[in-house]
Formats: sequence, C-alpha cells, structure tokens
Amino acid sequence: MATTPAHPDPTMEAIGEAVAEGRTGDVRSARRRLLTLWSEIGVTGDPLHRCSLAHYLADLYEDAAQALAWDVRALDAADAVTEQRAQEHHAGLHIAGFYPSLHLNLADGYRRLGSFDAAAEHIDAAREHAPHLPQDAYGVSLRTAIDEVATAVSRRDTTRRPSAPGPSA
Repeated sequence: MATTPAHPDPTMEAIGEAVAEGRTGDVRSARRRLLTLWSEIGVTGDPLHRCSLAHYLADLYEDAAQALAWDVRALDAADAVTEQRAQEHHAGLHIAGFYPSLHLNLADGYRRLGSFDAAAEHIDAAREHAPHLPQDAYGVSLRTAIDEVATAVSRRDTTRRPSAPGPSA
C-alpha cells in the first residue's frame, strides 16, 4: 500500500495531525480538533473524510456508547466511499480493507454495552471481511483483536480490552 497520498488532501492531513495528538496523550485537544473538522465536513461531506474522522474519533472516547455512535457513523460513511475515491487518496488503498476494523469496533462497542447478539453479528462481519486484511503486522493485530472480542462476546464479558485503542480508564 502506498505511504504517500496520490493528491494532497488538507482534511486528511488535519485528521492525521489530530490523531497523532491524541496518541501522544492529549485526548481532549484531539477530540476537539476532530469535532471541529466534523462540523466543517458536515454529514454529507466527503465520505472518506467522514469515515476516517469518525473511526479515529471513536477511539478518543472511553464511554462505550459515545464511541459506538462514532463507529456507526464510520461504517455508514464507508458504505458511501467509492473505490475510485479511496484510490485518489492512496493508490493502493481499497475500501474493502476498512471493513474488518469497522466491524470489529462495532462488535467491541456493542459487547461493552452488553448487546451480545449485535456484537456477534459484527464479529461475523469482521471475519467475513478479514481476507481483505494485509498479511502484515496490522493484519495480524486486527485478526488477533477479532478473536479477542469474539472470545469476550462468548463469555458475555463487558470489560474494556487492554489491547483496545484509545484512552484507558
């Protein structure tokens, strides 16, 4: 997969900067920056921007219900991203590769809220889309997380996974 955008995209750059800020520990500032960008993009804006922003913003919420709301927005936006739009951003990017992570996050959110049937449906969807994952460290980490969440669903465990992205309690 390409590591540099095919075309400069200031919105994706701003999303990336906010995500990096959140990963260094300034979750509140990162969340504020992403929420400002969300307002600028709007609910009918570029689906790639909406998907990426919502996906990362969900990780900045400790509260499972707030995270889940953003995970739902990310999946909805992904359904509107065309292959052409994904490739405009990165030549080797394929929208199919987004779905394992998006469904994993939904499964984890529903599980944390005790909605185990919904969680199981999204784990099944994540597994269905897992063949689109790369055979690299990222793919391995997502496959492992899918297994972790599936196990937690089967155990009816609602505790936060230690390996989950985002702020810890």
